[in-house]
Amino acid sequence: MTIRRVTSPDVPEPPPERWSNCLVCDGIAYVAGMTARGTDAAVLAKMDEYDQAKQIFGKIKGMVEAAGGTMADVVKVIIYVTNIKNNTKVWKARAEFFTGNFPVSTLVQVAALAAPEILVEIEAIAHVGKGAR
Repeated sequence: MTIRRVTSPDVPEPPPERWSNCLVCDGIAYVAGMTARGTDAAVLAKMDEYDQAKQIFGKIKGMVEAAGGTMADVVKVIIYVTNIKNNTKVWKARAEFFTGNFPVSTLVQVAALAAPEILVEIEAIAHVGKGAR
């Protein structure tokens, strides 16, 4: 078994020794929970679930491509939201990144995420090795 850390210039790396944004093991890319957090929390606070999800799916796309795959190789997404009543905004953003065989998906409402302005967090699993779809 070989584990390879993947980085992308589109996705800021976490502080050293906390976690990895993406690891590939035996052709499977595991993308950590991504948020729309940037350097300016004020901008993030003005974003709704659609805007945050769209930015997050863009980060996931960057990580999967850096791992050698495409969004068509994503087989599972796990979506955490703070208000399930706004799930259609997340689905709208999701539809802009996936076509054909959509990944299996889980959507869960949570009491809170890492900061009050974060409304959505998404993690993904992609098959980027030999025989990827």
